[in-house]
Amino acid sequence: MTSDRTFVIVGASLTGAKAAETLRAEGFDERVVLVGAEDERPYERPPLSKDYLRGEAERETVYVHPEGFYSDHDIELRLGRTAVSVDVAGSEVALDDGERLRYDRLLLATGAEPRRLSIPGGDLDGVLYLRSVADCDALRGRLDRGGTVVVIGAGWIGAEVAASARQRGLDVTVIEPLTVPLERVLGTEVGAVYRDIHVDHGVHMLLGTGVEAFEGGTAVERVRTSDGRELECDFVVVGVGVQPRIGLAAQAGLAVDNGILVDEHLQTSAPGVFAAGDVANAHHPFYGERIRVEHWANALHQGPIAAHAMLGEPDVYDRLPYFFSDQYDVGMEYAGFARRWDRMIFRGDPATREFIAFWLTGDRVVAGMNVNVWDVIDPIQRLIGERVAVDDRRLADPDVPLAELVPADAGSAA
Repeated sequence: MTSDRTFVIVGASLTGAKAAETLRAEGFDERVVLVGAEDERPYERPPLSKDYLRGEAERETVYVHPEGFYSDHDIELRLGRTAVSVDVAGSEVALDDGERLRYDRLLLATGAEPRRLSIPGGDLDGVLYLRSVADCDALRGRLDRGGTVVVIGAGWIGAEVAASARQRGLDVTVIEPLTVPLERVLGTEVGAVYRDIHVDHGVHMLLGTGVEAFEGGTAVERVRTSDGRELECDFVVVGVGVQPRIGLAAQAGLAVDNGILVDEHLQTSAPGVFAAGDVANAHHPFYGERIRVEHWANALHQGPIAAHAMLGEPDVYDRLPYFFSDQYDVGMEYAGFARRWDRMIFRGDPATREFIAFWLTGDRVVAGMNVNVWDVIDPIQRLIGERVAVDDRRLADPDVPLAELVPADAGSAA
């Protein structure tokens, strides 16, 4: 194998692993170095709040590739190593162990990190966050012991952890300052469905409530809320969102704003430097604006697009955002992107927990979510992607196949 060029990927994540895989699949036979701060080879995050957390899946199932994949494909893994600086002018990455990697192309897949609560008692033992597989192993050990847990935040991580803890038999209280779970993403109507799902499974929901402090000796024993309540607990899980890891990019002088700014090819403001995954705030041609997506599908699909750009064969990343969640016996898929909407249309009765929800602006669907209704994500994505004008009554009618709402000659507007 020749070593004329070196492609460095910072972030041994799903994004980074898929980029490295694609480089080899596309015939790049020169040097590929994949740098990861954790000691683990690249893994996927969705199981960490679901089946792996509950002890229903083995560790090996979370990894992106089998253990021998990287050596078999001559991909150099630098695990347990952190990139501390990037010299764009000199095309060099410095690692925390003193190694300096000169690169011809660089991909930053540094991901995101949990937002921390800066309140009294935040550093007590038993105040846990969930991002890494090590975090999950620690939390899984707590679930094994049983007891009482307070979950701070009813976003996706908080809601899924609460569901997993209840399924393991723990006493669970969720504290959320908004009126319903997932309100910012789904709105009040669908958020209320998830509130009721958790209540039906025995979760204590303290909505419209904040957290003032964690209290205890060396370990958390109580949570004090904004309305003066004191909740006894064995441990706490904080899930109040994440923030992109932009420190390395900012130090290098790259353009950053809620992530690393990239174009539709995932190219940063510096030639030869790309960014993908949770950290990338990418121009999306369909929406005509930058969006940053923190979900699995985005990490999965942006890696290969970044690899093509590194090879000088840029593709456009224009996939509609997609994510999924499983809580108890309720599964869902969501497609699209809705910062705002005029109204919602339900196909089916939300009370049955088998329905499709649509978010509309004017006569166009901007997002859709199927809950315990399957094999409909493709027509939902077509309704959005082809900007089909819809009639509310037909959209709501379960007897009208969704495929019939998309004209056969409709062409994508993306």
